[in-house]
Amino acid sequence: MKSLKGIIYAMISSGTFGLIPLFTIPLMGNMGMNESNILFYRFLFSTLMMGAVCLLHKSTLKINMKHLISIIGLGALYALTALFLIYSYHYITSGVATTIHFLYPICVSFLMVVFFKEQKSKSLFLAALLSLIGVALMCWSGGGSIRLMGIGLAALTILTYGIYIVALNQLDIGKLPAEVLTFYVLLGGCVIFFIYSLFTAGISSIPSTKAGFYILALAFLSTVISDLTLILAVKYAGSTTTAILGSMEPLVAVVVGVLVFSEHFTLQSLIGLLLILMSVIIVILADQQKKSKRITEQKIIKPH
Repeated sequence: MKSLKGIIYAMISSGTFGLIPLFTIPLMGNMGMNESNILFYRFLFSTLMMGAVCLLHKSTLKINMKHLISIIGLGALYALTALFLIYSYHYITSGVATTIHFLYPICVSFLMVVFFKEQKSKSLFLAALLSLIGVALMCWSGGGSIRLMGIGLAALTILTYGIYIVALNQLDIGKLPAEVLTFYVLLGGCVIFFIYSLFTAGISSIPSTKAGFYILALAFLSTVISDLTLILAVKYAGSTTTAILGSMEPLVAVVVGVLVFSEHFTLQSLIGLLLILMSVIIVILADQQKKSKRITEQKIIKPH
C-alpha cells in the first residue's frame, strides 16, 4: 500500500512539473509578461505557500549562518535552472527543452564520478551515448534549422540542476526537514528574481486576473505540489522508483506542447524521446545496483 502511494505521488510530482510550459508560454505570449516577472511572482507565491505548509507542520524555521550560505548557493542554482529553462522556450519547443532538462540524472552521476571518486561505470557511458543520440533526433525532427541557443540554454539546466542535486546530498543542509529546506530555496530564488527584475525590465503588476490565475497555478501545481509530492514519493516508494517515474515530466511536457501549442512531433521525435528516457533509467538502475552491492559488502564485512 505504501509503495502504491509512493508511485502515485511520484507520478503527480513529475506530471505537475511537466505542466510548466502550459502556464509559462501563454504568460510570455498574449498576456505580455516578461520572463523575470513571471519567475519573480512564481517564486514569491510558492514561497508564501510553502511557508504556510511549514506553519501547518509547526516546523521551526531557525537556521545558522553556515546554513544561510548554503541556502544562497542552492537558491541560485535552482533559480538559474528556472531562468535557463524559461528562456529556452524562445528558441526550441517546450517539449524538447523539458526532455533535455530531464538528462540531469546523468550529469549527477558524472559529477559523482569526477569529484567524489565514485566508481566509473560502463552503464553511465552507454546512457550518455543514448541520450546524445536521443537529443539529436528530437532537435532535428522539426525539419528546420537547429536553434543552438535554445539547446545550449536547456543544456545549462542539466548542469545547474545536477549540481543542485549533488549539493543537496553532500551538504549538511540536506538534513533539514524537507519543507523547511524547500521554503528557504524558494525564498532564495524569490530574492534573486526580485533583484534580477529590478536591474532588467523592472517589476510590473500582474496585468490581468487571467494572468494572476496562471501564475498561481504555476506556483501551486508546478512548484509547491511538485516539490511536496516528490518528498512523499521518496518517503513511500524510494528514490529509484521516484526517479524512474520522473519520466512523466518530459512526456507531459511533450503532450502539452503537441496538443496545446501545436508543436512539431514525429516518429523520429518519439524515438529520440524513448532513447532519452531509456538512458536515464539505465543510470538510475545502475546507481541503485551499486548502492545495493555496497550495502551487501558492508553486511559481509560486519563482524558478528
